[in-house]
Amino acid sequence: MDVIALILASGLRSATPLMYAAIGGIFSERSGVVNIALEGIMLTGAFTAMLASYYTGSPWLGVLIAMIAGGLISLIHAFVSIEFRANQVVSGVAINLLASGLTSFFLRAIFKHAGQSPSVNSLGKLPIPIIKDIPFIGTILSGHSPLVYLALLSIVLAHFVLFKTTFGLRVRAVGEHPEAADTVGINVKKIRYICVVISGIMAGIGGATLSIGLLDLFTEDMTAGRGFIALAAVIFGKWTPFGAFVATLLFGIADAMQMLAQTLQITFLPREIWLMLPYILTLFALAGFIGRATPPAASGQPYDKED
Repeated sequence: MDVIALILASGLRSATPLMYAAIGGIFSERSGVVNIALEGIMLTGAFTAMLASYYTGSPWLGVLIAMIAGGLISLIHAFVSIEFRANQVVSGVAINLLASGLTSFFLRAIFKHAGQSPSVNSLGKLPIPIIKDIPFIGTILSGHSPLVYLALLSIVLAHFVLFKTTFGLRVRAVGEHPEAADTVGINVKKIRYICVVISGIMAGIGGATLSIGLLDLFTEDMTAGRGFIALAAVIFGKWTPFGAFVATLLFGIADAMQMLAQTLQITFLPREIWLMLPYILTLFALAGFIGRATPPAASGQPYDKED
């Protein structure tokens, strides 16, 4: 029983960066813009959060800087995709490559060595009174980084915004039929800009969760494909916040299982298979084995009212 609780608790922690990025991805794709750049934005968020915590000593200021950095980078993707109507996949891949190169360069330039940064102040752990003393439940839910709890709240908030507010209705209209949305007075470009920036801010928090939420340092390419896994979670979850939550939790538990297998030296499967487990699930999601997944009708399609 204790092992199951530990796996679930570890899975929740591993899923948290994915939750933030997946929520951002849902907003972006619901508005019609595919944001492949989530991986690079997460990496930038992880680096800037660590850097801000290193120079100021405040990890919460690090989270704020990561949000700003993520929002600014996503603006590049939005501008190229919306104004120039460029291929959104190519734009996203370019940002991913740029983020990987720049974070490695500045890591070497600032700290004079490669690999990883020095240890910085992290957000620490937050035990929940009363719940922490409940057997099994307390092990799963208590003692996480504050960003873990905020991620759970953001799932509920994202669902409310997307499906219970006028803004959410406009986002979904723009993603499904931008021409019709335009004819009733909805500013398609404005909605898409807002949603892509939201995706950047959320992915930035996801990166900060890695560097100063779950750890207290930055390592080169520490996102290790989590941005792409978050995109798979968006598909797996059928472009809904609660669906994405279940998907990210599944990926998180798979990651927790591979870490536990290494710690306990479980050898009935090769170590490489355990390491690949989260990525194998990602391939299943992207290959459509999770059932019919219909994206927003205008996802990935540029729009110009003059056409």
